[in-house]
Amino acid sequence: MRIMHVFRAPVGGLFRHVRELAAQQAALGHDVGLICDSTHGGKSAEAALNALRDNMRLGIHRIALPRLPHPGDVSAYRAIRRILEETRPQIVHGHGAKGGLHGRLAARHDAGMRTIYTPHGGSLHFSRHSAKGALYLTTERLLLHRTDGLIFVCNFERRAFIEKVGAFSCPSAIVHNGLPAEEFSYVPVLPDAADVVFVGELRMLKGVDVLLSALARLKEKGRAISALIVGDGPDAETFRTLAQSLNLSKNVRFPGPMPARKAFAQGRVVVVPSRAESFPYVVLEAQAAGRPVIAAHVGGIPEMLPEESLVPAEDPAALAERIASVLDDPDSERKAKARIEEIRQRFSIETMTHGVLDFYDRVLLDTVGRQAA
Repeated sequence: MRIMHVFRAPVGGLFRHVRELAAQQAALGHDVGLICDSTHGGKSAEAALNALRDNMRLGIHRIALPRLPHPGDVSAYRAIRRILEETRPQIVHGHGAKGGLHGRLAARHDAGMRTIYTPHGGSLHFSRHSAKGALYLTTERLLLHRTDGLIFVCNFERRAFIEKVGAFSCPSAIVHNGLPAEEFSYVPVLPDAADVVFVGELRMLKGVDVLLSALARLKEKGRAISALIVGDGPDAETFRTLAQSLNLSKNVRFPGPMPARKAFAQGRVVVVPSRAESFPYVVLEAQAAGRPVIAAHVGGIPEMLPEESLVPAEDPAALAERIASVLDDPDSERKAKARIEEIRQRFSIETMTHGVLDFYDRVLLDTVGRQAA
């Protein structure tokens, strides 16, 4: 197959998903290419894309692709249309709201191109009751007539799509994110590790403030829990200020970004206190590393974590109680380590890649069948 992936910023979990999926597809002999934004990601994105470049036979194309609706979307559409006409992919796979918009609009069905869309949360994080949400979700609805197939990364995402965008008639599939083989190995905790560790983007959506409030509650009860807040983002300074105001400066450190597995070794329990998620990689990564995990009951997280590891979102009291419970459980490390093989069987990158490719085949066969009829 000839496959072109279209997405916006080469950062975060979505970028990881596309990068690893594209590499696996190329390794299986398919002609693959990428189209993404040229104004975000910095040196780390450039290095990651360069590592793929020799295997992307349809090329890596970077153009200015604005995050929000912008007049620059017109020139972005024209550039993507031109790239697709030059590379002639059979499958145009759009990822995220902006990648899905441009991929579906620019693909030429009369040239044999078929469009696949994976939301990765995106527009589904918004409500129709807000002006921005109404715009995004209405646009998603209008784009369904340009969609040949939908791939969701979890059951939650599919349900949210139907609830917020509406029912659809095109084929669909649920294909969970997967991890490469080398990540399914135990990461022992360091002797001087903090009690809890957060790994992710430092923004309100990720609930770092909820974690800090939980730690403050524990401290009020006489239990000083140490924490490592790993990452960076637009609300980093807000969280640092909040930690100071809650008298947590001696308990909480903000070391900046670092590789997830390195961070996992520096915390006894991984905490994911998000307000909203789709199917976050960090929860998979932590379980594949054999680390105990506590996460908010949001998005697709319940599809990969047992009930006892879940807490209600935006509930510092419940989170504080669960943190204390896991830290006090002498068996928590052994139980987490025992889950590695189960996670390997359910969430490997090979399973993910073949699930996506099988769906492409299904869409192409469905198109041939409809044309014959």
